Amino acid sequence: MSAPAPVVVTGIGIVAPNGIGTEEYWSATLAGKSGLGVIQRFDPHGYPVRVAGEVLAFDAAAHLPRRLLPQTDRMTQHALVAAEWALADAGLEPEKEDEYGLGVLTAGGSGGFEFGQREMQKLWGTGPERVSAYQSFAWFYAVNTGQISIRHGMRGHSSVFVTEQAGGLDATAQAARLLRKGILDTVLTGGFEASLCPWGLVAQIPNGLLSEATDPHLAYLPFDARATGYVPGEGGAMVVAERADSAHERDAATVYGKIAGHASTFDARPGTGRPTGLARAIRLALDDARVAPEDVDVVYADAAGVPALDRAEAEALIGVFGPRAVPVTAPKTMTGRLSAGGGALDVATALLSIRDHVVPPAVGTRAPAPELDIDLVLDQPRELEVSTAVVVARGMGGFNSALVVQRHL
Repeated sequence: MSAPAPVVVTGIGIVAPNGIGTEEYWSATLAGKSGLGVIQRFDPHGYPVRVAGEVLAFDAAAHLPRRLLPQTDRMTQHALVAAEWALADAGLEPEKEDEYGLGVLTAGGSGGFEFGQREMQKLWGTGPERVSAYQSFAWFYAVNTGQISIRHGMRGHSSVFVTEQAGGLDATAQAARLLRKGILDTVLTGGFEASLCPWGLVAQIPNGLLSEATDPHLAYLPFDARATGYVPGEGGAMVVAERADSAHERDAATVYGKIAGHASTFDARPGTGRPTGLARAIRLALDDARVAPEDVDVVYADAAGVPALDRAEAEALIGVFGPRAVPVTAPKTMTGRLSAGGGALDVATALLSIRDHVVPPAVGTRAPAPELDIDLVLDQPRELEVSTAVVVARGMGGFNSALVVQRHL
């Protein structure tokens, strides 16, 4: 029996704090342009967290039918537009394909927080008769999968992954598995989050990991000795994944790379003294891709911005690759941590690195803390022939995920 055809990515759509659209985001990221700033969508006075990565220039009405606007949260609006852009980039018209061969796998977590806050304010302020009927589903963490599949008539297997920051990697990996098995022909996969509203921010504050710095340039400094926590952000990415033979048959204009390997693990209960499962996830992902550590060209780090978590990640990377053995980057320093959208955006960024032979920098971080012996790409992009990239993500609660993407020859 012949091996299944590789799974490749042929389309990308991005909505991020520092760029709306793939090329705008990519240009900003290579230029070191940050989308972090003092929160503007509401008055953050009185909250301990003042800085976030907001998507401020997005005009949903310019991209979506009017009927969709009152029934969708900003998160879903971002996801719908990015999905449409990814399909257009791939040159795919779903209405011309077998609807049961098309699937949607997304990562979600908080769901439509801002929509839910607005409807709760109506409930307690004016009474239940003013609450939107759309609240019944607009809040749901699976709503992006549902709305995308409905809009594009994609009736094949569809699902959602709720593993916080790791979710985008887990969704992409499962999409690749379903494609290799022949269960689906084409998949839209990725993740989005938009929880930057008072209720959404309050829900994150109790974890104790958010940066309380008021200067956007100093708020999120992963691996730096000055790190004080992470900055929350919103946005994410969607990609079109399909088997390489299908992409070849339809003469796809662009193949960004292939999804080569994946693994996920779960950390032991805090206090057990057992090490994080991150290094094991990376090793298993490399084994799945049949790639040796020395063949990896760049690692896209999880980059928590919390000293203890940064140290644990650096130790995992050193344990797998060796001290300063592979370039490590964290472009999320320009967007903040996007929860379910973060892993998906890093996957898209890694694929753009492969396309353009360049690694974007981490910004803000001055130098890795002395005990973190990693080769962190800082300040400027690094020209590099990227053939193999590893994307690492950790989700709140102990989720670890690693995904290997490669150039498709």
